[in-house]
Amino acid sequence: MGAQRRRKLRSATTLGVAVSFVAGTLTAQAALDPALAVAGPTLSVDLSAARHAISPDIYGMNGADPAFAAEIGLPVARWGGNSTTRYNFRNHTYNTGSDWYFENIVAGPDNTVEAFVKTNRDRGTKQVVTVPMSGWVAKDSPDQHPFACGFPASRFPAQDGFDQWDAGCGNGRLNNANLTGAVPEDTSIPVGASFDGEMVSHLVSRFGKAARGGVSIYELDNEPVLWNSTHRDVHPEAVSYDELGSKSTATAAAIKAADPTAAVLGPSGWGYCEWVASGVDGCAPGADAAAHGGLNLSQWFLKNMKDYSDAHRGKRMLDYFDQHYYPQINGGKDPESNAWRLRSTRSLWDPTYVEESWIGPTGVNAPPLQFIRKMKEWVAQYYPGTKTAITEYNWGALDDINGALAQADVLGIFGREGLDLATIWDEPQPTQPGAYAFRMYRNYDGAGSRFGDVSVSATSSDQGQLAVYGAQRSRDKALTLMVVNKTGGELTSPLSVAGLHGNARAQRFTYSPADLNSIVRGNDLTVHQGRVTATYPANSITLLVLPVHRR
Repeated sequence: MGAQRRRKLRSATTLGVAVSFVAGTLTAQAALDPALAVAGPTLSVDLSAARHAISPDIYGMNGADPAFAAEIGLPVARWGGNSTTRYNFRNHTYNTGSDWYFENIVAGPDNTVEAFVKTNRDRGTKQVVTVPMSGWVAKDSPDQHPFACGFPASRFPAQDGFDQWDAGCGNGRLNNANLTGAVPEDTSIPVGASFDGEMVSHLVSRFGKAARGGVSIYELDNEPVLWNSTHRDVHPEAVSYDELGSKSTATAAAIKAADPTAAVLGPSGWGYCEWVASGVDGCAPGADAAAHGGLNLSQWFLKNMKDYSDAHRGKRMLDYFDQHYYPQINGGKDPESNAWRLRSTRSLWDPTYVEESWIGPTGVNAPPLQFIRKMKEWVAQYYPGTKTAITEYNWGALDDINGALAQADVLGIFGREGLDLATIWDEPQPTQPGAYAFRMYRNYDGAGSRFGDVSVSATSSDQGQLAVYGAQRSRDKALTLMVVNKTGGELTSPLSVAGLHGNARAQRFTYSPADLNSIVRGNDLTVHQGRVTATYPANSITLLVLPVHRR
């Protein structure tokens, strides 16, 4: 996790509805006055179109309540964040960086990388482990106050702030400006790529290689272009194309040498600026980009990794192209913020959506953002075959139904757009509405039933009002349709499914403000010749599960 964008999140529930037949189809009426429902967008599904596998790894988290992780069958978990940049596996010590007074902390037995791997391995969750790449890791340090720290009061007596529990450690700022002259050896020791190879070898010795149940994926540090901010006591210099490129290839090679079956993921940039520019250039391609063929940082990173691979007999050195994505909304829960939150999910894919934040056309990003589609476009051009990942994201308000709606929408987008891996940062607690967004995809009936694993074409005539995502389950061929009503009113919409014949009974599960503590099973709907009209409650997530009998 880096700087300039963080929001808390939480969880949600569901609502049942009554049914009535209308003109040969079944209309699901809400438990409120049906006259309040208005005609909604038309929903269309085609079982034969746009079919592709949905990776289960898009439902991952950076951390999770153990019981909740078990409940949803958490597919992947990440060991990441600012502290991992200087984590020393030899002494289980890390440095908090700018997050908390640049202090060295000895990890307790439950917070070591080995404990993380064991916990997730035991519950069948794939692990992503970050390896340090900045050139420094934490040295041996006391496990009690006073801690070793990057800006000690003994060296910098005047600072804007000091740790209230450790007055000897400051925030490295004076008169609201960063201090210079820190001594890296106060907290850290220099290391190179061989340290990362040793770390991977250590984990292989404990847990086996990736192909035999060990750590599956290793991440090339965390948000490297922010090192001169988050870890400025040891890395005050802005990161250039060349530094990122040389350290990434060397570290990837060391990882692959220690475990050829493991995957490598990177560069895990903090957000838009690192997506397109080096630390030297700032927030738009400049002189550093011009010296590297005019490519932006992401494009050049992919090309550099492929060039290195080509020079080493074609051995793949990067398996996942990873970036972090935080929508630049204000994080509030007022009506304006809520509406913006629900619109902002379009920045992941929609070529017609104009980004409304500081990275929009009046800022540094004139073209449509299309974050996932652009990642895939660059991969196809510069390093074909590389998967795509977003190992940190958070739309906020997960303690509110609005955040749950956005989260359900995002998970649907991840599946439809073919993202390969995603892990939410600052995950929802089990009782929060945001957790129910995950349950709708991973355990909607309390018995482990899940959204489908093969995406199919599903479109809405107005995705901004009523978003729809479709997938077929390989296990039983059932069609699962996730419908997110982003409006404050009930919407009655016709649904047609091309390729679905005869009559069928569709199961219906709803999460809405009517009950924020459960997902409610409603009455089944009768689908006639692939058609049904249903009413979707205001601010709700509805899952329809239809059996498929193909001719």
